[in-house]
Amino acid sequence: MAPPAPPDAAISGISIDSRTTAVGDLFVAMRGGTLDGHDYIGQAIAAGASAVVGEREALRLAVPYVQMQDPRRALTWIAAAFHGWPGRRLTVTGVTGTDGKTTTTTLIHHTLQHVGIKSGMISTVNALIGGTAVDTGFHVTTPDAHDVQRMLAEMVEAGLTHVVLETTSHGWSQHRVDACEFDVGVITNITHEHLDEHGSYEEYRAAKARLLESLRVTAPKSHGNRRLAVLNCDDGSFDFLSSLPGFRRVGYGLSDRAEVRAHGVRTSASGVRFIASGSGFAVSVQTGLVGAFNVSNCLAALTAAVYGLDIEPVLAADALASAPAIPGRMERIDLGQAFLALVDFAHTPNALRAALQAGRGMLEQQQPAGGRLIVVFGSAGLRDREKRRLMAEAAVELADLSVLTAEDPRTESLTGILAEMAHAASHRGGREGETFWRVPDRGEAIRFALGIARPGDLVMACGKGHEQSMCFGKREHLWDDRIAMRAGLADLLGTEGPRMPYLPTQDKAEAEWLTST
Repeated sequence: MAPPAPPDAAISGISIDSRTTAVGDLFVAMRGGTLDGHDYIGQAIAAGASAVVGEREALRLAVPYVQMQDPRRALTWIAAAFHGWPGRRLTVTGVTGTDGKTTTTTLIHHTLQHVGIKSGMISTVNALIGGTAVDTGFHVTTPDAHDVQRMLAEMVEAGLTHVVLETTSHGWSQHRVDACEFDVGVITNITHEHLDEHGSYEEYRAAKARLLESLRVTAPKSHGNRRLAVLNCDDGSFDFLSSLPGFRRVGYGLSDRAEVRAHGVRTSASGVRFIASGSGFAVSVQTGLVGAFNVSNCLAALTAAVYGLDIEPVLAADALASAPAIPGRMERIDLGQAFLALVDFAHTPNALRAALQAGRGMLEQQQPAGGRLIVVFGSAGLRDREKRRLMAEAAVELADLSVLTAEDPRTESLTGILAEMAHAASHRGGREGETFWRVPDRGEAIRFALGIARPGDLVMACGKGHEQSMCFGKREHLWDDRIAMRAGLADLLGTEGPRMPYLPTQDKAEAEWLTST
């Protein structure tokens, strides 16, 4: 016999955090890695929650309680229903991949705006809803399901017709975007990353592939939907992804099997140029985005625009030419110094290689050539440990000088992380104290790299990009590599500039975590 239905309750919002629960909210209790939302149900009710969803067996509460097998998975559908299924009233383009997600998302959104289509964007940098920019948090991730649906509803309310949504493997594995009703799915690449969470490359790839699988279940829309997959023919994931059934696909890349190809690629310190050709068109593309890897990002955006969003190829190419710089992506920091300084988000082995190759290309095109490439980077704690070796090896191979430093050590020993990286660097031929150094404090590492730079060199700080914080222990400290680079340059040049942001590595009295586990 089925249990009786819970009594009706008026719901005015959705909450997953008892600290932010408001009167009338539905509180969804979920189990997390270290905390269990069921332990905070009492606090949520005290704050005014009018009903609760959880997975524990029927609880005797002062408000209606609904038991579900998987509240986390249900949350996205509850939120979509609560907000009136906003994804069904928008043309939704999703972008995922290991590298290039934010750049590709931003380029597609800019293209829509360029041709006069009212569009919004949710990326790991921010969300754009009409003329309003909304911060999406300290660290790179897809916002929680109820926040995504709320933002989509706000876009509908603002009269927007399209949205471009950057999605992460975490977002897919935690079902945060299941109810977004995607029309076009773009996958940039799938390389070595997040194996700590997914367990294997195959599981990580499967999480990314859920974007394409979601195309099959998108509800029919009055304005129609394409159910189109845009895939990178040059990436090792292409054969697997293109074999998945249930949607149309179009490939982009440099290879002959790509429907949209790049020819005559030319890179410089001011950007890239190439010819993009597809069925019945060939257009000249140029962009101020630096690095050969941005050819792939531009191709992905152009392919999605032309084949998925009905934008004329020449207009899509024009949009790419006027696209703004992406925050924290090969972003130049210039206080008048005699060498180049860049900040980039490269935090995976593939991305670091691509960034360093782009930096090497910039140096080769300088007059006179011969400058050195100096890179500052780290590898995050409590994440895929194999990255530490791969990134250190990439730096030894492609950079002249490397400075190993902190990047979100979390509760892991920073000394231990740097030791693993140093071992890999030495094994690949690096010489500590000559071609690479360990400097735990990231601010001091940036100062050190700037201090050894000579005229004509290039100093790159990689791994943080646009991010606004760094995690030590379980605490987020305000941090921005761009501010740190400006602070270091100002100190070097003796000019006015920002102060170096604080990290606990600056204070020996608070450095116990350096060797903690």
